[in-house]
Formats: sequence, structure tokens, C-alpha cells
Amino acid sequence: MLPVVLSQLNARLTVFFIIAYLLLWFAKSIGLQMRAIQGYRLLKMHEKLPWAEMLQDIANGNAHKSGKKLPSWHYDNIIRRQNLPKPLDVNNLKHAVIIAGYKEANEVIEPTILSVLNSNFNMQNVILVLAYEERGGEDMHQRMQALARKYSSQFSHVMAVMHPDGIADEVRGKGGNITYAGRQLQIYLEGQRIDPSCVIVTTLDSDNRPDKNYLNCLTYLYSLCDDPRYVSFQPVPMYTNNIWDAPAPMRVIATGNSFWMIVQGLRTHSLRNFSAHAQGMKALIDTDFWSVRTIVEDGHQFWRTYFRYDGKHEVYPIFLPIYQDAVLSNTYVKTLKAQFAQLQRWAWGASDVAYVAQKGFFSPNKIPKIKVFLKFIRLLEGHVSWATAPLILAFAAFVPLLLHPKDYAANQLPIIASRVQTIALAGIFVTLFFSIKTLPPKPARYKAHRSLLMLLQWVYLPVTTIVYSSFSALYSQTRLMIGKYIGSFVVTDKAVVTEDKKVIM
Repeated sequence: MLPVVLSQLNARLTVFFIIAYLLLWFAKSIGLQMRAIQGYRLLKMHEKLPWAEMLQDIANGNAHKSGKKLPSWHYDNIIRRQNLPKPLDVNNLKHAVIIAGYKEANEVIEPTILSVLNSNFNMQNVILVLAYEERGGEDMHQRMQALARKYSSQFSHVMAVMHPDGIADEVRGKGGNITYAGRQLQIYLEGQRIDPSCVIVTTLDSDNRPDKNYLNCLTYLYSLCDDPRYVSFQPVPMYTNNIWDAPAPMRVIATGNSFWMIVQGLRTHSLRNFSAHAQGMKALIDTDFWSVRTIVEDGHQFWRTYFRYDGKHEVYPIFLPIYQDAVLSNTYVKTLKAQFAQLQRWAWGASDVAYVAQKGFFSPNKIPKIKVFLKFIRLLEGHVSWATAPLILAFAAFVPLLLHPKDYAANQLPIIASRVQTIALAGIFVTLFFSIKTLPPKPARYKAHRSLLMLLQWVYLPVTTIVYSSFSALYSQTRLMIGKYIGSFVVTDKAVVTEDKKVIM
């Protein structure tokens, strides 16, 4: 609406405003492409590092440089850790992996369990928690209990925890499920006399498959923290599990989301918990686990921890992938709807704006107000841009022309905007490179022309950016403004396609 209002006041001023906005986003796009290349290289480098050996160096305090090609920061970390007041004993650290499910098929859940099991890590230091919903039905209950029995001997401990339906003051969503499981985990740890400060909790959705070195890397970083209560850890979500099976628009969105999360890993000042993430058990107990009153418990957990510890909280990036599913249902139309519902749920993170304002400015805390203000503005700008930037970039250049068809500057603006956007489109080659390099091997059930479609799919980019990204954010933010709150978590469909192209939900 701002270009329309400004055009009514002064056409020439509006033209300069729009040009400045276009140039700002042009500069941002260049920065994003550079960050994406840098992040991708970092991801590939970290995937190749011998994390198990590096973790053993940390445990032994061995800062002697061997003939192995290890990064210099590894030896700096060993020396720095030796100067910590109370460094954690690496050999005493344990992991709890919570896998949240609703009523997904075993073909979705079991590969996630196996990916954890196949990690390059000692499973006798891993507690597996299968968290599932009572409302998922008796079949889900039986299957999760059976999976717990099947894998009970292969982990330190396996728990299958059913989250009861209808608990008062809870929104139906993942937050209530994993919080209930976390409280049961706390009871177990107390019974075993395990110090919660020595337990690192990772939450996974049913389709999340961590890199084989994820647990070693997470242990490595956790052991280096001055006080791990004040840190969360964020790996890189990569939506490639079923990328060959998903429809073209969903592939574009999934690749864009993976691209964005790699970039976010390098922007630590704005990095927040998202999807699969990790936090120390002690911090989770201090914050009473995750929120049960919101459908976006992941990003909201950052703010809950941030204010619980008076601003002493950061998110450390982990440049290793957690492989996840692109949106896929059993029909094309259902898939399109499910994708919009997923993005709408993510965009509901705009609800954090009011929460941060209330906690930061109107509740007692020891955080410097300038620090709260900068974080608040960054949060607000991010959500406003999510909803409006694609529309402004696509259509704003035509507004002055429509309202002032005889104005010279208004007539020239669409031409200038077109040229700027044409140059900016060169960045699509970075996205194409990224999409090709991150593709898993093509399944045998698809012919060679499927690879060509993986390139042609990018014609959908303008449509997915506006219809899905912008409109989903506008939808969520409008509902927030008029008080039509989303009262339940819409679980994203996670179908599996077999070799004979049968779809299993």
C-alpha cells in the first residue's frame, strides 16, 4: 500500500523510493548469493572432517598438531577449552534424540531411527525417545511401541512416550508432544542419577535424518561452551529426502528453503532455532521445555530461553545437514494445499513480535533496552519483508505509471526496474548450481528426462515466491491482526514413494 499512498502524494518521490528499494534488494541478493556459495563450501568441508577423531583430541586435551590435515581452529579450541573454569568431561556427555510423530507410516519414521543408529557415534551414549500423539490412534500407538521394542537393545535406552490428547491450556501441536516427552525424559534421568547438564537433547520430526557426523560435531561444540545452558545448536535442514518424487513447485520451494538455511548459518546474529535443533537438558528444564501454547515451538524456544536467562543466549550453527522431506501428499492438489499450510505455519512465527515486545519492554529484565530494540526491529523487519518484499519487487514499479501515466519518471520506472531485475536474475545460476549439487542420486524408477525437469522447474520461481512465500505470510499476519488465531498444528503430509511408484502415507 505504501507505493500507492506515496504516488498519491508525489509521483517523483515514489519513483526514487522504489528505485532505492530495488537497489537495496539487488545488493541483498548479491550478498545472499555470496553467502550461499560460502556456506555450501563450509558444509562440504565439515562433512569431510573426522569429527570422531577431533572429539577424541578434545577429550584427551591433545593440542599437538599431527600430520593429519585438520583445521587450525581445532587446535585453538583444544587450548581454549583447557582454560575453561569447569570444562565438561566429554566421556560423560550423553545425547537424547526425540523423534516426534503423529500418525506417519513406518516407512517415514524407521529410516529416521536408522539414520541416528548409523551415526558415527557410540549408541550406548544415546537415549532414543519416540514421542507420539494419542490422537494419532491405536495403530500409531502399537507401531511406536513395537519400534521401541525392536531397537531397545541398540541404544542406551529407548522410550516410547504417548502424549495424551486434550490436556488443558495446550494447543494441539508439536510443542505439547515433545514437552510431554521431555518431562518423561527428565524423570528417567533423575531415576538414573544422570546430571542434566551432561545431556544434549535433539528434536527431530519423523522424516529428519541427521548426517552421520552430527552427534560427534554436536558433542564437540557442546564441550567447548563456557556454560552450555546459554547455547542452542542449529544444523542445516536440507529438504532432499524425497526431492525426486515431489512436484516441481514443491521442489523449487524445498531447494529455496535449503538455500536460505545455509545462508542463515552464516548470519549468526539472526540465527534462530528452526525445525531440528538441539539444546542442553538443563536449559530445557529451566525453561519448562518448549511452549505448549504456540504452533511454532522451535523459533519461539529461542525467545523463551533468551528472556529466561536475561539475554544470555545464542544459537551456534552446525554446518552439517539434517535431511528432511519436501512436501508430498498422495495427490497433486493435496500437495499444493499442504505446502501452503506448512509455510503458513512457519509464517505464524510473526506471533513472536508481540511476545518479544511484551517481554523485552514491558516485563522486568536485565537486558539493555538497546539490545532488545535491535533484536525486535530485526525480527519485525524480517516478517514484514517476508510478506511484502516479493509483491513490491514484482509490482511496485507499475504503480506510479498507473496513477500518473503522463509523468516521465513514472514511465521510465518500469524500464529501470526491468533492467535491475534482469541483472539480478543472474543470481539464479547460483541457485541452479546449488540445486544440482545437493541432489541425491536419481532413483531408478525415473528416466533421464526427470533430470531435465529439475532444471526447467525454476520457471515456477516467481509463482512460488509470490503465491506461497508472500501470500502465506500475509495470510498468517492478517489472522494475527484480526485475532483469528491458529489453534492447532496442521501436520505436513509426508508420503513415501516406493520403487514401483506406490505412494504410502
